[in-house]
Amino acid sequence: MGTIVISGTVVLVVFGFGNHVWWLAAVAVLFLYLQYGRDSSSSSSSSASSSAASGSSSGGGATPSNYRAYRDRRDKQAKWERRYQRERPLESRRQAREKSK
Repeated sequence: MGTIVISGTVVLVVFGFGNHVWWLAAVAVLFLYLQYGRDSSSSSSSSASSSAASGSSSGGGATPSNYRAYRDRRDKQAKWERRYQRERPLESRRQAREKSK
């Protein structure tokens, strides 16, 4: 997503040599991307520390900002894996066999 925004901004800047309104569009695109486009793991450290203090961790594959967020995400993943093994024993055994090969 970032490469698309950067390349779009470069194109708008090149167009801006003929018409300065394009420069304003490039600034607006960068501002909107920095404000709303980045994921929560790259936001300010104050929001990361407040989310860690409340006990919630960042979802998906985002890298945790501190050890507590990492530990929460790891524990949640382990809980889901245990549930999967309990609910689908044949599938989990098959996956374990394929992994050991």
